[in-house]
Amino acid sequence: MTDLEQAIFLRQAGEHDQARALLLDLIERDSANPAVWYQCAWVHDVMEREREAVLFYRKALELGIAGEDREGAYLGLGSTYRTLGMYADAGAVLEQAMREYPENREFLVFYAMVLHNRKEHDKAMEIVLRQLAETSGDKGIQSYKQAILFYSDKLVEIWE
Repeated sequence: MTDLEQAIFLRQAGEHDQARALLLDLIERDSANPAVWYQCAWVHDVMEREREAVLFYRKALELGIAGEDREGAYLGLGSTYRTLGMYADAGAVLEQAMREYPENREFLVFYAMVLHNRKEHDKAMEIVLRQLAETSGDKGIQSYKQAILFYSDKLVEIWE
């Protein structure tokens, strides 16, 4: 098992301090490896050290992390910015992620949270309602899917 695999195992096992120490050491030894930076961001996030996690997410993306880890880095960075109240940065990161991965609905849902934080409630609700109608397997939701979609962008309209 590589040191990176060991660090991931430790994080998954809840041994966050050990995982963090190993990852910080790995950054010193393998600073050009975006996966190390991403895993270091992730462990900081789960340890509620969001401000520190930002640097690691940004570096992983800067170094060109790819595949599912790139998707995770975008989501982690956007979500972390949001929890820090950095809504403009969160929105920008999630918008970039949506451009790169238009099929990934999770970015839309996290973006809706940012919109809510920015008091753009109508747009946030539209996104959430569309995601619900388009992805739910619930029989009741599906029976009203067309109505939910129709009203999703008309929530403040008053009908005569």
